[in-house]
Amino acid sequence: MALRVEELSSGYGKVQVLFDISLEANDKSITALIGPNGAGKTTTLLSIMGVVKPWRGRITFNGNDVTYMPPHKKVELGIVLVPEGRRLFPNMTVEENLIMGAYIKRARQHLHDSLDYVYTLFPRLKERRKQKAGTLSGGEQQMLAIARALMSRPSLLLVDEPSAGLAPKVVSELLETFKQIKENITIVLVEQNVSAALAVADTGYVLENGKIVLSGPAADLLESDHVKKAYLGV
Repeated sequence: MALRVEELSSGYGKVQVLFDISLEANDKSITALIGPNGAGKTTTLLSIMGVVKPWRGRITFNGNDVTYMPPHKKVELGIVLVPEGRRLFPNMTVEENLIMGAYIKRARQHLHDSLDYVYTLFPRLKERRKQKAGTLSGGEQQMLAIARALMSRPSLLLVDEPSAGLAPKVVSELLETFKQIKENITIVLVEQNVSAALAVADTGYVLENGKIVLSGPAADLLESDHVKKAYLGV
């Protein structure tokens, strides 16, 4: 088990967002976290990453308790977040953005191997490696955000809304790429595109009003009456 979240509660100030949620992500798998806007999906990722401090509960990564570990320590352990909105350095080139992702010692030692890996995953980034990140298309910027996270050589990748604002074809390409990434890396994917997310995921969790209301194999969730009615318009 790469990641285990047990009865996690957290929020902002006095406002509670998550209520005793539990989830697991198996090694080298894709776990999709779906639900409506405001359900707490991003807060879940931020709590796992340590950006939002958990109120109670337990988070273990590869058997180690990381519940209250600060984000930079989690990055060193191999946990990395691809935030919603990409958060690139627009005036730096593609390659400069990628190099910024390899800032921890372990990653710097494998910089060239990591560049080769992400350029193989995303050939368009190699073509545009000298181009400023701010001039890329939305899809290319999302590729760059994911590739930059991979430069730190994570074993757990948390991805928040990668399809936001992208054309369906680009979304399909990105999600297919996650299948290649999971050969080496565990992925927890927060995604509004429910059908696409569950199509590539191994396991899924439905989060509503800060609580897990449904979970199971992704293929089963796609056939669930609740998911069909609430998210697929069936």
